[in-house]
Amino acid sequence: MNSVRILLADDHTVMRNGLRLLLERQPHLQVVGEAADGRQAVALSETANPDVVVMDIGMPELNGLEATRQILKAARRTEVLILTAHESEQLVREVLGAGAHGYVLKSAAGRDLVSAIEALSKHEAFFTSSVARIVLNSYRKKGSPEESSEEPPPLLSPREREIIQLLAEGKSNNEVAEALYISAKTVETHRAHIMEKLNLHSIAELVHYAIRNQIVEP
Repeated sequence: MNSVRILLADDHTVMRNGLRLLLERQPHLQVVGEAADGRQAVALSETANPDVVVMDIGMPELNGLEATRQILKAARRTEVLILTAHESEQLVREVLGAGAHGYVLKSAAGRDLVSAIEALSKHEAFFTSSVARIVLNSYRKKGSPEESSEEPPPLLSPREREIIQLLAEGKSNNEVAEALYISAKTVETHRAHIMEKLNLHSIAELVHYAIRNQIVEP
């Protein structure tokens, strides 16, 4: 069996160490890099050339969903496996929308992680059983009157989601501008559009929105 190259992306060192120990017990799995935030994960995915990125969602600087989008846009042969403690229908939809083909709960990592990585290395999907039920139920509900009557959430661009995360993490307009290599005036313009689009009136409301939608962790 060919060696599967893996990049671990989680902001907790203890978690990454545990995952590395678990995976390196398998002779065909090779951890080729570790990232402590989303931007580092994107950068390392370009240099380490992993087959599978194991990605937490609640990451600083750039959350796991945005990092996933950027990684898959740059490297089509790489697969992303979301490994998180959170599960909800909305979050599963976001994960699938970002292009990830795997979703494993941290509570099931000991049982499912190796199998999930092996499946994704063959470009096959893998979901923890409880997540698979959410996916199935979501498809079953499509087209129902209750589902179609709901107003869809506002669509945010990748740049807007990046800015929301950085602002929710407490960064100033100048700090956001420096992190994204844009001007502070551009940040202010994005911020105003975001607040209007989401009908938010304060940074406190923006932080609550970011937490509710798993853009940042509380």
